[in-house]
Amino acid sequence: MNSVQLFENEIANWFGSPYAVATDCCTHAIELSLRYKGVTQTACPSRTYVSIPMTLEKLGIDWSWHDEDWTSYYYLKDTNIVDAAVLWEQDSYIPKTLMCLSFQFQKHLSLGRGGAILCDTKQDYDQLKKMSHDGRVPFDPWMQQDIDTLGYHYYMTLETAEEGLMKLKDAKNRASKIWTQDEYPYLPNMKIFKDK
Repeated sequence: MNSVQLFENEIANWFGSPYAVATDCCTHAIELSLRYKGVTQTACPSRTYVSIPMTLEKLGIDWSWHDEDWTSYYYLKDTNIVDAAVLWEQDSYIPKTLMCLSFQFQKHLSLGRGGAILCDTKQDYDQLKKMSHDGRVPFDPWMQQDIDTLGYHYYMTLETAEEGLMKLKDAKNRASKIWTQDEYPYLPNMKIFKDK
């Protein structure tokens, strides 16, 4: 078992989910989840990180704003996709969701960059894992595979996973900050979203 798989197991165990798919960042975890679920319509909180509505735009999803008071996580409306980028709480996984985490430098487990998707089933894990690895089964020589999945170059590196494993004990033993929508500006006021 390599360091990415070990890291996935540790993260899944901490959050209380059956599986965790490590990614290069939370935004890409959300993008993979949207693509996997075939989401065509949703709504986005008016106070969140700017990459979320930009991802919805990039994917051509029909979306709108909605005002929501949230703490630690929120759902993309009418989906089972949870933006839990700022959540760090043991056994907090919500069953039957794709719960997306961040390990960006400001987050509780600060790795500079990185994310994960918590999920319920081996099927979800296997498919999201392939999608994050250019459509291939990770750690098998890609040229020997008959690739059947459209993939994206969104995987977590071994080095990031190793750093995560080193910092995990400290993160588990330290109290985490509780984030809310008040940490974020009102995005509809930004020039980029004026026409939305």
